[in-house]
Amino acid sequence: MSQDIQAIDHLVVQYKKLRDEISKVIVGQEEVVDQVVLSIFCKGHSLLVGVPGLAKTLLVNTISEVLGLSFSRIQFTPDLMPSDIIGAEVLDESRHFKFIRGPIFANIVLADEINRTPPKTQSALLEAMQERSVTSSGQTFKMESPFFVLATQNPIEQEGTYPLPEAQLDRFMFNIHVDYPSFAEEVQIVKGTTGDDKPELKHVLNAQQIMDIQSLIRRVPVSDQVTEYAVRIASNTRPNNPDAPAFVKDYLGWGAGPRASQYLVLGAKAYAATRGKYAPDREDVRAVAEPILRHRIVKNYKAEAEGLTEADIIKKIVDFSGEMK
Repeated sequence: MSQDIQAIDHLVVQYKKLRDEISKVIVGQEEVVDQVVLSIFCKGHSLLVGVPGLAKTLLVNTISEVLGLSFSRIQFTPDLMPSDIIGAEVLDESRHFKFIRGPIFANIVLADEINRTPPKTQSALLEAMQERSVTSSGQTFKMESPFFVLATQNPIEQEGTYPLPEAQLDRFMFNIHVDYPSFAEEVQIVKGTTGDDKPELKHVLNAQQIMDIQSLIRRVPVSDQVTEYAVRIASNTRPNNPDAPAFVKDYLGWGAGPRASQYLVLGAKAYAATRGKYAPDREDVRAVAEPILRHRIVKNYKAEAEGLTEADIIKKIVDFSGEMK
């Protein structure tokens, strides 16, 4: 236990260095960076939702560079085939079939505009996310460790897209909203990107250290009260739950499954550890609730008509769950 306490203290220092390095390139977006890094520490995947031009690709590329990980970007298009992602067998000079690995074989894979490609190709990526392996011609190939998928979606232009079904969205730990920068941040961005200065980034962590952090997060102790609070939050999103509040039955058509409860606890552990706490409390669960639940609840027509957002409903659920005995 004393070793884990020292490891958490060291993690806080490393995490600050990591954030400082990323801020050399990425201006603002502290919450976005925080959530992406937390998902990596939890061995989870993230979906980044934001309009074009908000540096989502640059953010992912910068994080992979600072973490000393291999990076691969896949631009999803309607004509993309599963073999374009996972690879394919080709006949070599000696007339033997040889598997040529696709771009998915990297530590961090950026799936750009994942909803632009048909379900068949989406499922090839989602299999790798879940199983951390791919199958081609009856052979199974393991992904590199650590392995993360960071997918992006454009929330505005929906023509010609193939929205991810709820069951597939559930495989992402976080749904991260990337918003416009403030005026001051945008001025800083323009100054930094219209000259010829290019910041040099240092590697703060490597693949083995990240896997050690993932193992450390799993070992962080959590009290029964905090676990029950996380499960209560997830359970209260379900309209068919008799204990769910009336507003959930009024405004939601569907709620979050058990994976949400697992991620709430894991996310709270990582959030607490990166802030120097040796065990998470309710506040740490609250801090990660919105990005974990945002894509796991389905609003009904009444919620849409009254202009309620997922964030509004999640806040009410979190508050209600805290008041329950």
